[in-house]
Amino acid sequence: MSPEAIAFVNQTIVPCGLALIMFSMGLTLALRDFAAILSGVRAAAAGFATHLLVLPLLGLAVGALFGLSPELALGLFIISICPAGTTSNALTFVGRGNLALAVVLTLMTSVVTVFTIPILLRWAVPWFLDGSNAAVPQLDIVSTMGQLARITLAPIAFGMVVRRFAPDAAARIAQRLRPTAFVVLVAVIGFSVMVSFDMVVQNLIAATPAIYALNIAAMAFGLIVGRLLGLNARDRMTLAIETGVQNATLALFLTLTVLGSLPLAVTQNIYGVVMLLNATLLIRWFRRRIASEADAA
Repeated sequence: MSPEAIAFVNQTIVPCGLALIMFSMGLTLALRDFAAILSGVRAAAAGFATHLLVLPLLGLAVGALFGLSPELALGLFIISICPAGTTSNALTFVGRGNLALAVVLTLMTSVVTVFTIPILLRWAVPWFLDGSNAAVPQLDIVSTMGQLARITLAPIAFGMVVRRFAPDAAARIAQRLRPTAFVVLVAVIGFSVMVSFDMVVQNLIAATPAIYALNIAAMAFGLIVGRLLGLNARDRMTLAIETGVQNATLALFLTLTVLGSLPLAVTQNIYGVVMLLNATLLIRWFRRRIASEADAA
């Protein structure tokens, strides 16, 4: 694939795909949905704090413990600072979890990380890459915030406006766009793997154990928090999915489009596959527990 074609995909297709995902989420939201934050304040606050505080620390710790190269460690850290994605909402729905909680957490983290991601990246990129042989991409905090707002907050807001003034049309469009998140995620991962296949193969053995460790640790932390809060099985599963299934499309947008670095995307390509596999296994295990709780009730 020519450099021009790669640039076109990174600069145009990936951002448009991510914006479409966020628009589809906005079509399912109304202002009254924000009240769900108050009705389930403990679970929502715990999930929110986990995303903002615990996941970045886990990303740093796993990269250091497994002795990853600077680029692999930075790629892993980037996935850990990303919000939950609409894929996690779809998985929660399939697993019969608490969809309202999942949507609220995705919305909250998507809004706040517009501001936290650029700040963390501005620190992390030189911290990881200075002294290595890798090129150090330059990052402007305000510009990056603007980019993230345009492809996340603006499409969400537009989707909510469409729902407000044309609810029937919004419902029809949302139904047709429901598979969008998964399709875009697979397409972006597939493209990234295709253009960096040699790098993925070379780093598969070195990166996969750390990626599995981060994903398992994230999901386990969600389960532990849910247990400590005394939540039911549906809510515990939801917290685990929302904690472990990140917006990998956004992570790839950050590495491919904002930072313009294929090597940084290696860990995110693998993580995107791992998180879907592990979430599927978690759902299979929890559906039995949810069914037993329902029978007991």
